[in-house]
Formats: sequence, structure tokens, C-alpha cells
Amino acid sequence: MAVIRFGDHFNRSPPSLTMGPLLSEASRKNCPPVGNQKLVKDDQVYIDERAVIWGERAGEGLDVTVPVLVRGQHQFPFRFNIPETNLPCSFESRACYIRYFVKATIDIPYASPPQGIKYFTIVGPHIDCMDEQYLKPVSGQDKKVKCCLCCAKGPVTLSCSLDRTAFCCGETLKLKSIIDNQGEEPVKLKVRLLQYCEFFVERGVLGVTKEVQHLVLEYKGETVVPNERQDTCANLRIPTVPTTMMGVCRLAQIYYTLVVSIPRSRTMIRIHALPYLTLMTSRVAGSTTCDVCSFE
Repeated sequence: MAVIRFGDHFNRSPPSLTMGPLLSEASRKNCPPVGNQKLVKDDQVYIDERAVIWGERAGEGLDVTVPVLVRGQHQFPFRFNIPETNLPCSFESRACYIRYFVKATIDIPYASPPQGIKYFTIVGPHIDCMDEQYLKPVSGQDKKVKCCLCCAKGPVTLSCSLDRTAFCCGETLKLKSIIDNQGEEPVKLKVRLLQYCEFFVERGVLGVTKEVQHLVLEYKGETVVPNERQDTCANLRIPTVPTTMMGVCRLAQIYYTLVVSIPRSRTMIRIHALPYLTLMTSRVAGSTTCDVCSFE
């Protein structure tokens, strides 16, 4: 499957006669539980370009003599320009899919036209990795005190920080965390990168929505015993996932959030101050896949 970015040219030489449309579509469907079955569908087309690469365009009525195509294999090159506008990335799920494909059709009058479809992948949308809003460091802190009747036990404090909020797939995310355990039980750091997929269908006044959550990666730190302070730098390698897609597609949007927490017996310390992470298509200039982390 070909991988294409914005502004690239789609060049191929298929053994076909008539080049069908270069199509891009997003389709969304929702199927509620059994007992109130209702199928809701919607779609959106982004690209629809057509070209005749051999022969005469049907319906033009031109007096043109088309040469006879002898038996054998024939190749007819063609070219489509991918627009430089923000297109949603290729995406597949049970509730929604975003697909890009080229369809070739041989228009013959005496039988059903044979067709061939070739799918390709769009990487996007383009996000400016040097934007100031993505290069600012962020931090968060939370503190929990375990109470028993009128007695309060030692607090457990968690603080963490990131040097920026935009990353690329395959890049290493450096998370600095400080755990101050003044409680009576050992604790352990837990980090989760979550993907949220929201789907929308315009039906009625409010429409139909569906949200799906996926676990992208999970990290568990070492145990911190009572009355101990631990500084940790977790290097989390981001796997290959769809990029952040907000405000590009009418039917779907994708975003990511980083949850840093300390699970306890009855309560959980959880950092809420970290903003959404942005996954881009290109790395920040000067970044590497695995950096050395320091608390100085």
C-alpha cells in the first residue's frame, strides 16, 4: 500500500483503459444494542477526480476513431495531484473508516465493465511542530492525605512535567516525575497514554455521537516504600498510531491524553493538569528518538 503526504503526486501505470475517480471518503455508522436496533450512516467525500487515460470520454459525441487494442497486457500512465489542504489521515475502526483509493474501469459496451481498486494511505493532517503552543513545557501536581476518622496520615505527593506537548510516532516521550511517599504503604507510578475517538452523525437536532477509548501504551514504575522520595524519568516510546485529528473531518476526531497516577488501596492520585498530547507527522527539529533525561 502506498503512503502519500499532502502536495505529493500520485503516479502509477496500471494495465487498464479508463481511469476512474481518485476518491477519498469517510464513512460513519452506528449500531445501538439489540432491542432498539437502528443503523445510522453518513459519509463525506474529500477528493473526486476523474480522467480518461485511453480512448474517448463517454457522452462527448466526438467523431474520433479509437484504435483497436490488441490482445495482451497494456500500461497507461496517469497522474493525480494530492491537494495541499489538510486531509484526514487514513483510519479504520468498527464504527468509522477513512479510505483513499484509485479505481480503474474498462468501459466496454457488450459486458459489465471490469474494475480494479487500489487503496493508498494518507499521512496527516499537517501540524506545525514549531508552533509555540506545542513547545512550552507543562507540569502538574497532586497530593492525597489518607484520613481515618479524625486522624490524618502522611500525605503522598506526585508531580510530573513534560518539556513539550507535541510528539511524533516512534519518538520517545520523556516524563519526569517526583513521588514523595509519606504514607504507610508502598506506592507505584502508573502512566497511560489513551486514544479517544469521537464519531458524529447529523441526525435530528442533536445528532448521534459515539466515543471509543483505546489504550496506546502503559508504563509502571518501581515501588516507592513509605518515607521515601523518588525522582523518575520515564522514556516512553510512542507506537505507530493515527495522528491527532481535530476539526478536519466532520464525522470523526481523534485526540490523545496522558494520565499519570498512583493507584492506592481506596483512593488514586491522578494528575489532571497535563493537557492533551498532540501527535504530529514530523518531528521537532533537533529531537531524537531517545534523549538523556536530567533533573538538574
